[in-house]
Amino acid sequence: MKVSVDHILDKPLLLNFEEHVQAFQMLAEMQRDQYCRFTGPIRGELSIEREFDHIRLNGRVTAPIELSCSRCLLDYDALIDSNFTIFFRKDVSSHDDEDEVELGEKDLISSSYSGDEIELTREIEEQVAMEIPLKPLCSHACKGLCQVCGTDLNKSQCSCSNENVSLKFSALKDFKVSI
Repeated sequence: MKVSVDHILDKPLLLNFEEHVQAFQMLAEMQRDQYCRFTGPIRGELSIEREFDHIRLNGRVTAPIELSCSRCLLDYDALIDSNFTIFFRKDVSSHDDEDEVELGEKDLISSSYSGDEIELTREIEEQVAMEIPLKPLCSHACKGLCQVCGTDLNKSQCSCSNENVSLKFSALKDFKVSI
């Protein structure tokens, strides 16, 4: 998804999009690797405007996904909803590598562009990917699976011992030394 810099004026340029996950390479790879499954299109609302020496992008992206709970292993539906702001600056290559530069707050959420167009696909897919949890949970109260028998503790109780088991030394629990 590209935006022509000439179309961005002082008045905000409003864009709405709805794309299938295959339009975003990183997200398609995440789905192919079975990290998550996108159950609908990726939708976005973008407002782009020129400010002084940069271009400001305010956006909101939503995507319905299916994740596997890291505690009980059940699949559940979730909605990615990300609000973001990105500043784009014209790429001015500098070959002075020896100077140290302190980054400001705007530098941390900025990107550069070259030419007459700004490519937004990479920025949008990064916003969605950052919102996908590393350890997804179906709920914060999820009890998970029993470490011994594998029973889903959200649905039923098991008769296994509740004592804390350290798996590091479990092979040594019956070890006896004769003197």
